[in-house]
Amino acid sequence: MNRLILIILLFISCENNKGEFQLLEYQSYKSHIENNSVQLFDVRTPEEYDLGHIKGAVNIDFKNEEIFYRSFEKLDKSKPVYLYCRSGNRSKKSADILIELGFSKVYDLKGGFIEWNLNELK
Repeated sequence: MNRLILIILLFISCENNKGEFQLLEYQSYKSHIENNSVQLFDVRTPEEYDLGHIKGAVNIDFKNEEIFYRSFEKLDKSKPVYLYCRSGNRSKKSADILIELGFSKVYDLKGGFIEWNLNELK
């Protein structure tokens, strides 16, 4: 009985160690990426990236699964990762995947590049 309880507690503790990504509003996201050395990734297609992107962002296409996984496997999982896409859908999915891969500090731009552009034009 004690062994079963120990196994259950171990399982629960391992599950709780998984990180969760944080969804950041424009101003907070911008402040983080401008004032820190961060890993910043645009997970849109290369065509979307070429039409405009946040300065310093590296393009890793979410839709190209092989390149996506291979690219993120090489990164330091202990350093913060900042993601964005066009509207927030692909970056949310990407953030979920990165948490599963063992990244502990993952941040997503709420509203994506659309929101970024709206705020930058103000």
